[in-house]
Amino acid sequence: MNEPLSAIGERLKSIRVNRNLSLDETSKLTGVSKPMLGQIERGQSVPTITTLWKIATGLKSPLSSFLEEQQPEYTVVDIEKNEIMLEDDGRMRAYPLFTYDPIRNVEIFYIEFDSKCCHTSDKHNDGVEEYILVLSGKLQLVLNGREIIVGPKQSIRFRADVPHSYNNPFDEQCTVHNIIFYPNH
Repeated sequence: MNEPLSAIGERLKSIRVNRNLSLDETSKLTGVSKPMLGQIERGQSVPTITTLWKIATGLKSPLSSFLEEQQPEYTVVDIEKNEIMLEDDGRMRAYPLFTYDPIRNVEIFYIEFDSKCCHTSDKHNDGVEEYILVLSGKLQLVLNGREIIVGPKQSIRFRADVPHSYNNPFDEQCTVHNIIFYPNH
């Protein structure tokens, strides 16, 4: 396991311990089993995006807070050098471009959805918004049961505190930038 991914378990344990939560309490908050949480903390298992979202949502922490590293004064990002997060048997590839920034309350991803990709996301915390900027192809979003198609050079903003999914039922790959905004509480 490489360094950035092994840090996920350390950050999970740090958050849990700082909040005086047991593994049982953390499991109840996140919906992730106690054994799985323990394996992640010990670096014996790397969580999927879905599992990491459950943990982040249950602990009311941004997803990228589990992946962030100390940032220099400026950052040039090359997605070919970033860690890739895979979902839907590799048909969805998410590259964290800019991890959670507590001053701006955002994180930004570059995501590739292959044809026939389907990814369902649990609802995020209240007030969280997502911005999807379609670079190529078309993306079918299902927001709280409503289907919306977003095409090239189109963008959408939506409240992410409802169940939502990202689908590509089309024949060509879809690429997007995904910006997630976390409100101040």
